[in-house]
Amino acid sequence: MKKLALDAADIRILSAIQSHGALSKSRLAEIVNLSPTPCWARLTKLKNAELIKGYGADIALGKITDYTKVIVTLSLNKHRKSDFDQFEAFVAASADIIECIATGGGTDYVMTVMSPSLAAFQELIQDMLEGELAVDRYVTYIVTREIKSVAPNISRLMTPEH
Repeated sequence: MKKLALDAADIRILSAIQSHGALSKSRLAEIVNLSPTPCWARLTKLKNAELIKGYGADIALGKITDYTKVIVTLSLNKHRKSDFDQFEAFVAASADIIECIATGGGTDYVMTVMSPSLAAFQELIQDMLEGELAVDRYVTYIVTREIKSVAPNISRLMTPEH
């Protein structure tokens, strides 16, 4: 896939909205050190290129509710496209699975699950196992505390390798 060419101002805009969320035209322009009209035109270009997937807030869930967060590594016993499609459809339909990545190597998927309780998580696993999803094995890791969870540093990722 062809990558969109971005300059330093585009990267500053993306970094600013990643850090601060939706901003007014004047506030964004101030943060990225551009005049408002060109800044807004650049933001529109970035939106039209579908580089901005959405805006959101980082909610301190632990202050408002109890929950169980679990990391699950999982492998399928069959590796046909239809098996992957069926499993991924299950993942897409589950509200408790908040992140799922396909991986190469010894495991097929790594998922992050957030459930209201350990019992609710176990129900999800039971549904997955009973759903004829070709699950071979899975390993669960109960999250006891988060050490670091941040958005990636766009400027660093855009820096050419040395």
